Amino acid sequence: MIKIIKEEIEIEESLESRLKIICDFCNTTPTIINGIIRRVEHTNLTYIEPHRIIINDITFLAFNYFNEIFIENLNNKIKLS
Repeated sequence: MIKIIKEEIEIEESLESRLKIICDFCNTTPTIINGIIRRVEHTNLTYIEPHRIIINDITFLAFNYFNEIFIENLNNKIKLS
């Protein structure tokens, strides 16, 4: 039987602070849901689920140590400066 192991990833501090600064400037409050690493036991298969940031009913996806944020899916991205 295949066993999938889930581990929660904490959002990087610098990424979280940049997002909060942007949201404070726009007078909104983000909802941040930490990402998850899913591993299939006894294999080298791993899936990294991105952090989800929800602002005004729009879902943004972000990865730690990555300078881009994705809007709704991984096709639409914007650069975080």
